[in-house]
Amino acid sequence: MINTIELEGMEFFAYHGCYKEEQTVGNQFTVNLKLETSSINAIKSDSLRDALNYQQAYEIVKKEMAIPSHLLEHIAGRILDALFNELELLENATVKVSKLNPPMGGKMDCVSVTLSRKRWE
Repeated sequence: MINTIELEGMEFFAYHGCYKEEQTVGNQFTVNLKLETSSINAIKSDSLRDALNYQQAYEIVKKEMAIPSHLLEHIAGRILDALFNELELLENATVKVSKLNPPMGGKMDCVSVTLSRKRWE
């Protein structure tokens, strides 16, 4: 039995971007996670030790968002690497990193990058 855990709309202020101004002034970002794991043991035991700890997943994202990067792809890749390194029950993950009000020369809500990975690939 596969369990899907979603952490949606996590908000961070960070200093990501290719332009010097973005790295100095900063911007608002949102991150969405979709985490997949087996839930058989957690369903039976009702114990956190048998479940994927989504508080830990949030802390991983928070830590990675605090490291300045030029590219959203780099941030998303680091988040996936850290999730798979630290959450042994994680089987599949998708992360979407969005930069709100990007400096594109026109009005838009955000620009986003979405990456997915399976543990066994």
